[in-house]
Amino acid sequence: MSGIELRRLQMRDLTAIEAIERSSYPTPWSRSMFAGELAKPSSICLGAFDVETDELLGYLIISRYVDAWHVMNVAVSPGHRRRGVATALLDRLFELTAGDGRRGYTLEVRVSNRHAIELYERLGFKARGIRRGYYTDNREDALIMWKDPLGRSVAAGD
Repeated sequence: MSGIELRRLQMRDLTAIEAIERSSYPTPWSRSMFAGELAKPSSICLGAFDVETDELLGYLIISRYVDAWHVMNVAVSPGHRRRGVATALLDRLFELTAGDGRRGYTLEVRVSNRHAIELYERLGFKARGIRRGYYTDNREDALIMWKDPLGRSVAAGD
């Protein structure tokens, strides 16, 4: 996707993150939740910014666990959805973490969020289970998706 710059989010981006979050989710994360993730060394927080206006178009928050990268939050501003922003963010994440061949990727997504599920499937995620009543706003189930670690076939020392 042209016209965007992908870079690490900073505390100064919190207001823009909150605006996208509130327009994207019925139970949005709080400012302190985002600040906590931005400050955690085990998290990667990426933003997609318009190169001309420096407007935040979307973001991705991921945390590292022992055996997996957990995609915690992905959102794109309503006016920029279905233009490749989320794909660009996830592709960049895979680039940044490709050398860590032990860890796969996991996430939860609402079973009704067909567009997100299709995006994740295009990127190699597979459904591996259901978390019943996962979402607190309406008790909707979450689909648990996994993507195998990258770089498994790379020879040692490459």
